[in-house]
Parts: sequence; structure tokens; C-alpha cells
Amino acid sequence: MIALSLQNLDIFYGETQITHNINVEIKEGESFALVGESGSGKSTVLKAIAGLAPEWSGSISAFGQPRSHNIDQQFAKHCQMVFQDPYGSLHPRKTVDATLSEPLAIHGVSNQNGRVEDILVAVGLDRKFRFRYPHQLSGGQRQRVAIARALMLEPKLLLLDEPTSALDVSVQAEILNLLKRLRREQNLTFLMVTHNLPVVSFLCDRLAVMRHGRIVEIADVAELKRGALKEPYSRELMDISSAHAG
Repeated sequence: MIALSLQNLDIFYGETQITHNINVEIKEGESFALVGESGSGKSTVLKAIAGLAPEWSGSISAFGQPRSHNIDQQFAKHCQMVFQDPYGSLHPRKTVDATLSEPLAIHGVSNQNGRVEDILVAVGLDRKFRFRYPHQLSGGQRQRVAIARALMLEPKLLLLDEPTSALDVSVQAEILNLLKRLRREQNLTFLMVTHNLPVVSFLCDRLAVMRHGRIVEIADVAELKRGALKEPYSRELMDISSAHAG
């Protein structure tokens, strides 16, 4: 089954067109990456899917259900987003418990207490963290809470916007391993935005390379690992990534 379909997606900020004719189909259970330099439009694609960039044309659908241009609670049950910055994405005056319970209350989900406890275990946080505030957590713990919040409604599709780039290198690996395990255990589909090609190699099956709001190449991660991407710009990105790794 196709988990996410983007057809002829053009996204606008006012008069400015950000993306041009984006076409992507992601299969259920697949992990797919959008890669490219800052300003390539990759995060804007995630925002449009999540409902945070409502000016677009074309079509967006998850598991066969089209997304409207408005707040779409039904769509939210299928699809949730994890943001780049765990410091900015959690409300500073809400406990972990309040943050995790909120989506359940909005959607009228019962057994909130049990669901909160289960999800804390799933993301590797002890129940003692439940009534703490964000300032009492490390960056890695905050991102685990952000992932837990995204999973509260049991969505099958997660949008991951540079989910480890704001974290220390030692913590990045922990979060990537967590995401890999959750994907396997809960049969999740991932669409991840990143500029970090080693992260793509570790977590993803396929990738689309974006430049100036357009997709220039879609490839299997096996091709990335072999250094066999075809487009000159894609190879340029590989060279930059290799230089940074070195």
C-alpha cells in the first residue's frame, strides 16, 4: 500500500513559489529521505503535509486519504511530525504528562493514563520523567518526549524534520537507534528531511535529492552507499558529506 503520495505539489509562501512539481510515492513501512542544502524546499514539503504551509496546489494523500488545506484532524491520526529543535517544540510550562495527554484529549481517546505510561516505556524514558518540565530534561530526553508526543495517536506515518541535528553527536546515535527500533516495532513509515547523508544511509531505504525546490534525483540508499548517485548535484552533496565526515 502507498503510505504517502505527493502529486504535482507546488507550495507557495505568498507570491513566492517554493517547490515545483514534487512527485513522490512512499510505500507503507518504508523510510524515505528528502535531502538537499538549506533553502532547497525540503522542510517546506514536510510543513505542507503537516498542515503548516497551507498554500499549495497538487495533491497530498496518506494511506489513500486526501489532505485538505485546512486543519485536518482525521489526517492527523495517520500522520504526525517530529521537529528539529526539542528545545523549541515543547511548551516550557507543561509537564511531560500534560504534553503527551493533550493530543489524546483533543481526539477523545480513552485510557489516557495507560497510554502515556506505555509510550514513555516505548521511547526509553522512565516513568519518573512523567511530571517533569522540559527544562528538567536533557536535549536527548526532550527529543524522546517529542517522538512520544508524535506517537500518541498511533499514527502510521512520521514526518521527521532533521530530528537529530540539534543534539550532541553522542545523543544523535541514541535517537537514530530509537527511531529505527520504533519503525520496526510499530511498522511505521518515515519521511525524513536531512542534509546528513550518513543518517540517510543508516535509517532510510530511498532518498530524493532536492535543489531549488525541485527533485533532481530519486535513488535507493544502496546507490548512495556505493557512491553511485547519477546527477552531478547529488554527487556534489556526497563529496561535501564525505569531506565533513573526514
